[in-house]
Parts: sequence; C-alpha cells; structure tokens
Amino acid sequence: MENPKRIEEISLNGWPALQTLLYDGWLLRFADGYSKRSNSVNPLYGSAYEVDEKIAYCESLYKERGQAAVFKVTPFAEPAGLDAKLEERGYAFVDHTLVKTASLLDLEPSTYEDVVIATELTSYWLDTIAELQGLNADQKETTRRMMEGQPLRKAFVVVRHEGAPAACGMAVIEQGYAGLYDIVTDPKLRGRGYGEILTRHLLGWAKEQGAERGYLLVVKNNEAANRLYDKFGFRQLYDYWYRVKKV
Repeated sequence: MENPKRIEEISLNGWPALQTLLYDGWLLRFADGYSKRSNSVNPLYGSAYEVDEKIAYCESLYKERGQAAVFKVTPFAEPAGLDAKLEERGYAFVDHTLVKTASLLDLEPSTYEDVVIATELTSYWLDTIAELQGLNADQKETTRRMMEGQPLRKAFVVVRHEGAPAACGMAVIEQGYAGLYDIVTDPKLRGRGYGEILTRHLLGWAKEQGAERGYLLVVKNNEAANRLYDKFGFRQLYDYWYRVKKV
C-alpha cells in the first residue's frame, strides 16, 4: 500500500526550491516567489514549539523577502488543527490539488515521432516552457536555476506539430516513481491529443529507466487534465491545498 507521506516527500524533491530551511519539523522553501510549490511552508513532521509562534516566525521570514506567507496543507500536516488555525488568522483557501498515482507496468509506448527528448535542461525546452507558460524573464531564470540544480534523473520533452512546439513537460524519477511536472499544451492546439502524446512519452521514458509507478499533482477543478490522466489509470491518493496570507 502506498504511503502518502512518502509520495509527498518525493514530490517535494521532484520540484525543487532554490533554498530550503528546516524549522522544527516544518520545511520552508524559497525560490524567488515563483510558484507556491517552491515558496511555501510544508508542515511535514511533529514539532515542539507553540504553533502561533511558529506561524509568526514563518510570516516574518517571507515578509523579509517581500512575499506572502503560504502554507501547504495536507491531510497529514502537523500539528493537527493547523488548517483551522490558519483560517482563524485570515489565510485564504486556494488551489485545491489532487495527488494521483498509477502503475506504469502496462503502459503502451507512443508511436508519435516528432518529439524532442533531453535528459538535461536545454535552452530549447526552457524557451518552450517559458513561451507556453507565459513566464517573464525572472521566472524563466528561476526555472533554469531550479532545474539545473535538480540532482535526480529527469527528462525534458517537447512534442511538436509541423516542427513547432505543441506541448512540453518534464519527468523526474526517484525511488521507482516518475513524477510529471510543467505539463502544458499550446492553447491553439488543445483538444488534438498532444497532451496525451506528451504524457505517454514522459511515462514511457520513465518506464524504460526502471520506474514502475507514476505520480502527478493536478488542480481538482481542472476537468480536462483530470480526464487525460484518468486515461492512464491515475487515481487519487490524497489531496492538499494552500493557505495564503497577503503581505
């Protein structure tokens, strides 16, 4: 049986931060404000300090960087009752997300050929993700720094249509699991199956590398993405959300 906390740890490793601070069982992540996932407090483990004191300390650290304090709340966040405490302090509930896993053992390989796969970050993939995600120059540079510092095995994939990028994403492998990240399709080409082609190539590469299961993080109300991943047998293991307080 899969251990949700183990998957949570793996998923944090899969999408790194630029700096990480361990504070009394809580993991504080910083990446120049780009993405909540890399700029949030992750209350993973038990702690000794009083919870209001800890929240105030985290708020001060992020405020010093000009960022809002963000807490990632999972079903196993510690201490119990943290979510209610954050709500009392004026934190909003945002980005309800599902963590899903699936077996790769019966995965059928893709036959689509106009695909570029690299096992190290390339300027081509970075330019593509920046264009499709609408990243500004600072966000693009942060992405580069995060991916170049990522020590795990990974693949960067671009699926093309008539020689131009149609979809791109990345996979990261750890402990037999392949995580999917930054999955995006050109808005002009959505609904044509490029997301499925991309997903199949990423998972196929991971399977070739020995991964037996996949995981991903998908916003609950993203119906199109959930339908796509359901085709590959992904099923919910747990969920999480963020609590955000304005600066």
